[in-house]
Amino acid sequence: MKTPKFLLPVAAAGALALTLSACGGGGGGATATGGGDAANGLDARGPITYVQGKDNSNVVRPLIEKWNAAHPNEKVTFKEQTDQADQQHDDLVQNYQAKNPNYDVASVDVVWTAEFAAKGWLQPLKDKMAVDTAGMLKPTVEAGSYKGTLYAAPVSSDGGILYYRSDLVPTAPKTWDEMMGMCSIAKENGIGCFAGQYAKYEGLTVNASEAINSAGGSVLNADGKPNLNTPEAKEGLQNLATAYADGNIPKEGITFQEEQGRQAFQDGKLLFHRNWPYVYNLAVTEGSSKVKDVLGMTALPGKDGPGASTLGGHSAAVSVYSKNKATALDFVKFLVNEENQKFFATQGSLAPVIEALYEDKELVAKLPYLPVLKTSIENAVPRPVTPFYPAVTKAIQENAYSAIKGEKTVDAALSDMQKSIESASAGQ
Repeated sequence: MKTPKFLLPVAAAGALALTLSACGGGGGGATATGGGDAANGLDARGPITYVQGKDNSNVVRPLIEKWNAAHPNEKVTFKEQTDQADQQHDDLVQNYQAKNPNYDVASVDVVWTAEFAAKGWLQPLKDKMAVDTAGMLKPTVEAGSYKGTLYAAPVSSDGGILYYRSDLVPTAPKTWDEMMGMCSIAKENGIGCFAGQYAKYEGLTVNASEAINSAGGSVLNADGKPNLNTPEAKEGLQNLATAYADGNIPKEGITFQEEQGRQAFQDGKLLFHRNWPYVYNLAVTEGSSKVKDVLGMTALPGKDGPGASTLGGHSAAVSVYSKNKATALDFVKFLVNEENQKFFATQGSLAPVIEALYEDKELVAKLPYLPVLKTSIENAVPRPVTPFYPAVTKAIQENAYSAIKGEKTVDAALSDMQKSIESASAGQ
């Protein structure tokens, strides 16, 4: 997928290489107690390398130049990966497995934290390596944590948003049933009603999880065990399957990733569209957009009010194999300070992790979607937090896709999803 100018869609960015074994070994690094490699280099300073996916919005290079000007003896080299998240993930895995000391700080997708921390590759950010998270949005801190310890400092967040045609829908729906009840408006105007991301890829994990969570269910329970044979999970997935069968999700919607849905919405072919905040910039600036003057935005609808968005975003993690961890820690703190958070927001449309910035009048004037986004993030639920994520997301995608298309009943899809996740968690 071609990355939009303003923001890499996090759902697409979460696509992992499913050929990797999520239950393989590879530790020898940090543990919850911070032993082994995690105890080395805590006071050492010197040059470091920062690893991140393609800097499409040109926000990384200016900040590194700023850092280097102020730290001539602790310069940062930018190792730019591709814009394909599965390749980013593979690259990090290979270098962590090789104990490469030159991957000092890395940008980690929120769904990779548990996997990397469990394998002992990430430095626990506590004690001498602690990062102050007091002013950050709680879900972003939880997404950077594993078993109660922070392993990756939140740098940017993301949450799903419901875009709608304000000329056709004067009052935004608050619940799923309300939105489905408005699909008659779409039919009267000869357009599709609603679409998200339903192709068989990471975006479907996001959308299926949102549907299940918004109905009061969960993919995993508090103990990390699959929890799909419940009335709530059935209601959530059934909502998507019924909407597709009824035509409220147009038939072509089963092929949509972020960009196909965005284009359909901007071309005036959809009444409602679930996507990420990056859509705002493009919908109001692209000359071909038919919705630039009628763009409405609200929180995703749930059962009785705002739904549970899937939390997206990236965090900065220090490798346990870094030789200059004092510098690495200072660079992480530099990435998350308020000034640079504003820069990320205004220059790259990246959602801030500092809660106060969502009330910043100057920032909201430039990015009017921030209040809606804050509601989305505050109600967000991470994708399943598990060291076995690649296998788990595959199970969700395959079975949710079959249920939405009507190839399996929702009951059968959820039962198969449960069994596949149980097998993955058992290392089978």
